[in-house]
Amino acid sequence: MSNDVTTLSIKIMGKEYQISCPADEEEALKRSARYLNDQMVEIRSTGKVVGVDRVAVMAALNITNDLLTGSKSASSDQEVTNRRVKMLNEKIANVIPSAD
Repeated sequence: MSNDVTTLSIKIMGKEYQISCPADEEEALKRSARYLNDQMVEIRSTGKVVGVDRVAVMAALNITNDLLTGSKSASSDQEVTNRRVKMLNEKIANVIPSAD
């Protein structure tokens, strides 16, 4: 394993981030960023979740749930994903005050 550290520029939902990582983990970070971006864009496209912070929380919950349940793909079944997004959005709406 290399001790070299590199800084990557990644974009998530149109916002650029500078992230440091070991040089030999660049590709994994790029894949992770693409996956996270795809999940957040999908959640935002439902129109039911407003605000980047809520979209990020929803994506984190979905990805974590998939990881803990052993799922290979966060979006393998669109109907199940949509129901989960709706359920989690309702839970978040009860915890985080709306910016309305």
